[in-house]
Amino acid sequence: MTVSDLRDTLPVVAVATPMIGPPQGRWTYADYAALPEDGNRYEIIAGVLYMMLAPEIEHQMTSNRMATFLTIHIQFTGLGAVLTVPTDVELALDTVVQPDIVVVLSANLGIITRSRIIGAPDLVVEILSPGTAGYDRREKQDAYARAGVHDYWVVDPAAQTVEVLTLDRSAYRSRGVFRGQARLPSQTAPLPIPVERFFQE
Repeated sequence: MTVSDLRDTLPVVAVATPMIGPPQGRWTYADYAALPEDGNRYEIIAGVLYMMLAPEIEHQMTSNRMATFLTIHIQFTGLGAVLTVPTDVELALDTVVQPDIVVVLSANLGIITRSRIIGAPDLVVEILSPGTAGYDRREKQDAYARAGVHDYWVVDPAAQTVEVLTLDRSAYRSRGVFRGQARLPSQTAPLPIPVERFFQE
């Protein structure tokens, strides 16, 4: 079965079974780090190991554009660091994710180690794909909230929109869905550019 066949028959994100390792629900970073290199991406949410296929080209192009703008306006100005997938983020002992884009502000750079980020970044950005939308909106969004990630941007390349979610106590509050000439209302990562620039060729 080819990767193309998998895209036609399986979700892009699925619980990884069967795997050599602990039972589902008991995975930790140490187990995750011991996985063999097999060309797949893995994440752990609340001890459950998930597998995902490589993203499609549109997803990658959108991610690259956003990471470039964030790098110019955040990293190059000394406000913080911008990292892209595959960067491991250990949000808890049983939760390890690889966000599409991660921003860690200067005051919190100590959470970046040689192997991974340990703790909550200030901003995570996830680029939706048809097979990841539910996972990004449920499991990962809940994990980011539990860990205390202040800002979560959900980017939809098909609709050319960005939803800005801000942590309010223990849950995210949407500050709106933005497109076209709108600017994103973010104190964490202020970008003085219209949303449409993230999606233009």
